[in-house]
Amino acid sequence: MSGHGATVEWSRGEQPFTDKRYSRAHVWRFDGGAVVPGSSAPSGVPIPMSDPAGVDPEEAMISSLYSCHMLWFLAFAANAGLVVDRYLDDASGELDRNEAGKRYLARVALNPVTSFSGRQPDQAELDALHHAAHEHCDMAHSVRSEITVTATLG
Repeated sequence: MSGHGATVEWSRGEQPFTDKRYSRAHVWRFDGGAVVPGSSAPSGVPIPMSDPAGVDPEEAMISSLYSCHMLWFLAFAANAGLVVDRYLDDASGELDRNEAGKRYLARVALNPVTSFSGRQPDQAELDALHHAAHEHCDMAHSVRSEITVTATLG
């Protein structure tokens, strides 16, 4: 088993609070030293109470899924003797309501475009590598969202 952690920090400062117009901007600190600005999504909490430059929780969850998928894909491609030059994924996610009426991340679409040097995989091999990556991704096992992968060669 492995443990992972991060620190989330928010402070009110001098702004009022009970009027609900306080800033949702906060900071994520990771053990390796990375500091990432966070915020609620401006689509849910209007600017200036949200910071559009911050990563919102929904974006972070989607990023976690496609980053995990990519890392497994790269490992399987290397094992297959393929040389990956570039991997770009313009992923997206959709919130929906569950049976209790609560919003949740219902669908995530991964759209990786991969460029290779040397031997080029055909679509069947590319799909098999992405299938294996999805099967091994811990983050994909951690959510109940529908995750689709539409892979193309770049």
